[in-house]
Formats: sequence, C-alpha cells, structure tokens
Amino acid sequence: MKITKAVIPAAGLGTRVLPASKAVPKEMLNIVDKPAIQYIVEEAVAAGITDILIVTNRGKGVIEDHFDHSFELEAKLQGNPSKAHILEQVEACANLANIYYVRQKETKGLGHAVLCAKSFVGNEPFAVMYGDDVIISEDPVVGQLCRAYEKYGCGAVGVKEVPRKDVPKYCTLDVTPLEDRVMQVHNIIEKPTPEQIMSCYSILGRVVMPPEIFDLIEKTPADPKSGEIYFTDAMLDLARRGKLNAVDFVGTRYDMGNKLGIMQANCEVALTHPEIGEDFKAYLKKLAATL
Repeated sequence: MKITKAVIPAAGLGTRVLPASKAVPKEMLNIVDKPAIQYIVEEAVAAGITDILIVTNRGKGVIEDHFDHSFELEAKLQGNPSKAHILEQVEACANLANIYYVRQKETKGLGHAVLCAKSFVGNEPFAVMYGDDVIISEDPVVGQLCRAYEKYGCGAVGVKEVPRKDVPKYCTLDVTPLEDRVMQVHNIIEKPTPEQIMSCYSILGRVVMPPEIFDLIEKTPADPKSGEIYFTDAMLDLARRGKLNAVDFVGTRYDMGNKLGIMQANCEVALTHPEIGEDFKAYLKKLAATL
C-alpha cells in the first residue's frame, strides 16, 4: 500500500537549546536560510507523501504561518523583478503539501503525540518524522523506510550505528539481518545502561508504522515517574509480534534539539549552498588557519 501520510511531532519545549527556543519554536530555528521543519516537510514531499499532520502545542502558531501564504510579503516581492527568485521560494512554502495541524494539549511524551494523529491517519500505514531530526540525503530517508514497509509489510524504523558511549542517550536494538541495510528487530531498550546494550544501532528520527500501532500505544502505560507514554514501548510490542524491521538508512542526520547539532547542520549545509557555498568554504579555510 502506497504511503501518503506523515506525522511530524513538533510539540516539544526545546529545553536543550534554551534560550533560543524561548519565543521561537526549535523547529523554526534555521539551517542557513530555511527553518529546520521545512527540510523535514520537503523530505516527505520528495518521498511522495502528500498529506502531513504537524503536532504542535501552545506558542507554535508561527509554524502554521510559515507554511501559509503571506500576502503582504508576496505582494511586495511581486513588485520587484530582482526579487523574483525569492518570491518563488516564499510561495513554494505554501504549496509543498496538504498540511494539517493538531495540538498536543498535554505534555505526555512522543507516544501521546503520535496518538493525537489517530483520526488523521485512519486505517493506513504512515510515517513519523521526528521534529528534532533533519536528515539530508539524495534519496529521502523516509522514502527508504516506505520501500521497506511496502516490501515486507512490517513497521520500519530508521537506524544508524552510534558510538557505544552515546547509545544510552538513545536506544539499543537486538537485530538480525534480512538483506542489505534491512534487519528484523527482536528487542528494543530505551536509554539502556551500558550493561544492557545489545547493539550500537539506535532509532534516529524516522519510522513507518502500521495503523495497529495506535492500539498498542493506547495499551501502553505511562511512565510512573515522568507521566510520559513512550513510543518505543509500543514499537517493542510490534517487534515482539515479529512485525518490525530496522533500516540502516543512507543520509546525514542532524539533531536540531542540540546546540552542537544546530551548528553542524548550518556549517555543513552552508558548504553546499548554491549562493554562499564557495565564499563560506573560503572563510572556513581562513578561520581554520587561525585555530
């Protein structure tokens, strides 16, 4: 079944990048000249996804504004022939896809945020693209996962090997190979202790799920300490049923909920930017010589 729907959870408070995210949603922090969330939406569109639900909360209306028309700005740019290319970029934001919004009215974790999309998704497989993660790739990563889902009929999680010391920040997976870059998932441990690490594969930012995941989320108890419903717990139930695969995706992932990740994204994307790439490369070489 062709996957045409995606959910982007974007309700987090961005505490790791404060004070930048105090008044500006972290998803709207820029990478060169586009906000992070636009890269995620463009990835979805490039993979053939036509309908996108962004899960927000209070104070994030600027995300809706960004993907809407700005008539005053567009009218101003239309009157200046030298700004025609900028007008084209501004108008394109409003025409990328069918974009919908719903608010997560309680801060109850990623599992709850995904559950907010139940009526939007209906009885279809769908992608979840984490709002913190921008992944740059010629072959859209979410498309790589969609192909795995369509081939095997199982949920698919995007994974990469991370340094062993970093695995406790994410999760660890017990996997066995199926084919090149595709593995079956048997077990998942969220934020493992060093002794619990089963492999250095961690889920990073992209998953494709069957609609039955909603029933599993609804049956997942909230963590007694945090009150959050962990999405990983529901995916673990799917794995135990033999219905979850992992895809070692091709792409470069940037953690936009992390100050270093934001700087890395801006630096590396700037180097290939058509307008400033060469000048920025020359600047970096000059700067590096002084370090």
